[in-house]
Amino acid sequence: MRIFDPHIHMTSRTTDDYERMYAAGVRALVEPAFWLGQPRTNVGSFTDYFDALVGWERFRAGQFGIAHHCTIALNPKEANDPRCTDVLDVLPRYLAKDGVVAVGEIGFDSMTEAEEHAFTRQLELAVEFELPAMVHTPHRDKEGGTRRTLELCEASGIEAGMVVVDHLNELTVGPVDEAGCWMGFSIYPDTKMDPHRMVAILQQRGSLDRVLVNSAADWGRSDPLLTRATGEAMLAAGFSDDDVDRVLWRNPIEFFGQSGRLMLDEMSGEIELTATFEGNSILRGARASS
Repeated sequence: MRIFDPHIHMTSRTTDDYERMYAAGVRALVEPAFWLGQPRTNVGSFTDYFDALVGWERFRAGQFGIAHHCTIALNPKEANDPRCTDVLDVLPRYLAKDGVVAVGEIGFDSMTEAEEHAFTRQLELAVEFELPAMVHTPHRDKEGGTRRTLELCEASGIEAGMVVVDHLNELTVGPVDEAGCWMGFSIYPDTKMDPHRMVAILQQRGSLDRVLVNSAADWGRSDPLLTRATGEAMLAAGFSDDDVDRVLWRNPIEFFGQSGRLMLDEMSGEIELTATFEGNSILRGARASS
C-alpha cells in the first residue's frame, strides 16, 4: 500500500513517526502552515516557520525516504490577531518557492470579519500564483462555515477543482461535492472522522473522485498512521487494491499536481546519517567509533 498523506503537520512529530510512516507505506506528504498552539506575536516568527517548512522539514523527511511538500498561508485562527495580519504581505515571497503546492490552510475558525478578509485575500493569491487552495472548515457551526466557504470561493473566481475543503463530515460533504470542489477528510482517534465512517461515506457516495484522506496529525491527540488504517478498512469492506491506491495515492497527486511542483523523486527510503542541512543533521550527540 502506497500512501500520500495530503495534510499532516510533521513539524510537530518525531523521527520515530517518520520511521513508522515509511514502514506503513507513506512515501509523500503535504504539510500545511498552521497554528502552533501558542500564539505568535510578530511576522518574523511566521517567516522563520515558513523557512523551516521549505527547508529543514523537507530535509528531515527526505532522510526517511518521504517526499515533503508544504502549503503556505496565514491560518484562520491567527488571522484574528492584529500582530499577525502583515503576514499577508510576505506570502508572495513563499508562494513562489519550489515544493509549495498550495495556499493553505485558509478559511474559517470562528467566522469573524478578520478571518473572512484574510480568506478572501489568500484566495486572490491562489488565483494569482495559479496554485490550489486548502481550506479549513470551522470546528463550530461547520455547516454555516462550509456554506460561506463555498460562497467566497465562487466569488473569488478560483476554479472549483483547485479547491480542497477539508475536515468534512457527513453533514458537510454534500454541498462541497455539489460545488465540484475536492473533499478532504481528517481521520482522528476521537474526533472529526474515523476509518469506518470514512468507508461508509465512500460507499454511500459511490465514487472515489475528488476525495482526499489525511491524518492531519499535529501536536494534539492524533495518529499519522490512520491513513493506513483507512486503507485497511476499505479493503475489509470490499474495496479493491486499486480503489485504495486511488484514494491514498493517485488522488493527492492529481490534486496537488495542479501546482506543477510535486517532488516525488525524493522517495529513496535511504537514511544518510552523515547528511546535513545548514550544518545540522538528524543525529543527536557524538557517535561512538567502531
